[in-house]
Amino acid sequence: MVDEHWHEDVLGAPYERLELPLAPDAEGPVVATLVRRRHTPTDMLMHGRGPLHGVDVLYVHGWSDYFFQVELAERLERLGARFHALDLRKYGRSLRPHQTPGDVSDLAVYDEDIAAALDAISAEHPGSTRRRLVPMGHSTGGLTLSLWAARHRDLVDGLVLNSPWLEFQATAVGRALMTPVVRLGARRNPLAPMPAVDPGFYTRTVSTAGEGSWTYDQQWRPDRGFPLHPGWLAAVFDGQAQVEHGLGLEVPVLVLLSDKSMLQPRWDPGMAHADVALNVDTVAHRALSLGTEVTVRRLAGAVHDVVLSAPDVREHAYDAIARWSTTLPAR
Repeated sequence: MVDEHWHEDVLGAPYERLELPLAPDAEGPVVATLVRRRHTPTDMLMHGRGPLHGVDVLYVHGWSDYFFQVELAERLERLGARFHALDLRKYGRSLRPHQTPGDVSDLAVYDEDIAAALDAISAEHPGSTRRRLVPMGHSTGGLTLSLWAARHRDLVDGLVLNSPWLEFQATAVGRALMTPVVRLGARRNPLAPMPAVDPGFYTRTVSTAGEGSWTYDQQWRPDRGFPLHPGWLAAVFDGQAQVEHGLGLEVPVLVLLSDKSMLQPRWDPGMAHADVALNVDTVAHRALSLGTEVTVRRLAGAVHDVVLSAPDVREHAYDAIARWSTTLPAR
């Protein structure tokens, strides 16, 4: 029986959402939002023997984003997983009018969001044995989950990262040069407006209004992203510095990346088949700092969100996840 606090989601049936109240911050009340697919007995019979059988996947989105990738949920559940997605505080379903979108001063703040989500997932099946947990994060969500996994090693059995923002586009040298300026700005006025850096090319690669195939709520995923602030950027730089020093993860990690980046000021048709947000070569190198068992899978023609790429690229991505899942430790 469905818990009375779960409600039909904006994605429509069978997707449902659950608001997770969190401790208020300086801007007032705060919530995170958990999303799931409601399962039928037939679903459980069909998907109960895949390579992700007995695994909970908790998906976390990136910057200026929210969960709408229903194909991802369906494909991972076909592999046997139980899928949930989390809209973090001040993003997507969790964003409130009184809040600065995406604003945090430390990525560890999200520990509370993730803990609330895991408690809610556990409450769905009281008394059952602990299942394996494989968080999956995109872009900034991948950075956030990597750091979270390093702080909660006893909870994690594997980690899937979709174009994680593990390093600054201008490499660690560029980040080191910028960090003092960004930190000074964060101390003086953490919410000061910063120059817009997103020309809208990433949106063009995925939206049906451009070269892509996807529709979504443009209030929750604006064309040029949310405004940047020094407090948030300082938090990201601090997280990337931690990754550079090494996280020492001992569980299997899968990193999905495009085979190329196109970071340039003018649109080029090739951008529809490349990562226009990250320096993928820099991220591939930095991924080796995550731990002892890291698989980096480069996908030809992938865009920044790999699971929003062209159909053949997505098939390669799901095949990579299925193959990698066989390396997960048994329980």
